[in-house]
Amino acid sequence: MEVVFLGTAGSVPTRERSLPSVAVVHNGRTYLLDCGEGTQRQFFLHSLNISKVDYIFISHVHGDHIIGIAGLIRTLAMNNRSRPLTIFIPAGYEESARMLIGFDRAVIRYQIILRPIRQGKLVEVDGITVGAFRLLHSVPTYGFTIKENDRLRFDKEKCRKLGIKGEMFAELEKGCAVRVGRRVIRMSSVSHLQKGKRIAYITDTRPAAGIPKACRDVDLMIHEATYMAGMRQYAVERGHSTSAEAATMARRAGAKELVLFHISARYKDTSALLDEAKAVFRNTRVAYDGMKIRI
Repeated sequence: MEVVFLGTAGSVPTRERSLPSVAVVHNGRTYLLDCGEGTQRQFFLHSLNISKVDYIFISHVHGDHIIGIAGLIRTLAMNNRSRPLTIFIPAGYEESARMLIGFDRAVIRYQIILRPIRQGKLVEVDGITVGAFRLLHSVPTYGFTIKENDRLRFDKEKCRKLGIKGEMFAELEKGCAVRVGRRVIRMSSVSHLQKGKRIAYITDTRPAAGIPKACRDVDLMIHEATYMAGMRQYAVERGHSTSAEAATMARRAGAKELVLFHISARYKDTSALLDEAKAVFRNTRVAYDGMKIRI
């Protein structure tokens, strides 16, 4: 999986940062997490194929996370898209998406499917499972996990020693046993379980008790860090997290890496914000627009 940060600002854009949106690319399909204003342009700036977006997951209906849908779906229409687009949005707020889709009566010839977000599994497709969990903000808000399914992988050395070759691999993958000389070999004898990679996306929230459980042992945690600790009172009042609080969530979850985003416009230099987080969770980075991470 490749993660591409299309927008990393919090609430308002800056010269350097566009509004929140993160693309996860897997097997040629793009899963879009939030869609702030200008997201479609960020695809072009950072060399991503906008036509590969099949699923959009909206964490909540505040404008900086959803308004970009209006332009993106129209650009797809202008590019003669024909296959469906699925948009997930918190249950009860589907009308917000309908307004953005239909406000100017644009001619959109492909199907747009709206799905309500509730806690739990949202979709499983092409070896990927996307789930949702509740966050703690001023409106109903969800974080997302994106997980590759676990897969059996051949142990190349064992296969070589046992003489497994050619069509035998396909037979073993089907669940059939193969015979090599006097030996009968099954998949379990020449394979191991490879755990799928996991990403967690957490935006616009106070530290919530459910976050560490939902994000246990993720390979990458993307977490908002709107403020530094000195502005914690603002974070409390506005339903956001400080960089140190984000780092605490990563530490409690046992995440392998933390990337901070949704950065307030007041922090043109993010070094102090990063230092504050690294004092709690060492393996931390601050995202920037166009940043790409391969998991």
